[in-house]
Amino acid sequence: MESNKIKCSHILLKKQSEALEVLKKLKNGESFSNLAKECSIDGASGKRGGDLGFFRKGKMVRPFEDVAFKLAKGEISEPVKTEFGYHIIKRTS
Repeated sequence: MESNKIKCSHILLKKQSEALEVLKKLKNGESFSNLAKECSIDGASGKRGGDLGFFRKGKMVRPFEDVAFKLAKGEISEPVKTEFGYHIIKRTS
């Protein structure tokens, strides 16, 4: 049975080029939490290492949600564009 609640972290950036740069650092083994604290323009979640907590479908903007619910636990997305900027999403639970 698919859970209707998932837990994710994200790093929000203004530009796609910045998002791709952060993604490259993640692929090279840098800490998601540290990069969220350093780079994310989402001040609230950034302070928590990008943690967004648990959420259900319908709580987040559609493009973000569509990708987040398809990720496997521990998986990190390519940059996802929304009206807020570019998100790199990591599913944590």
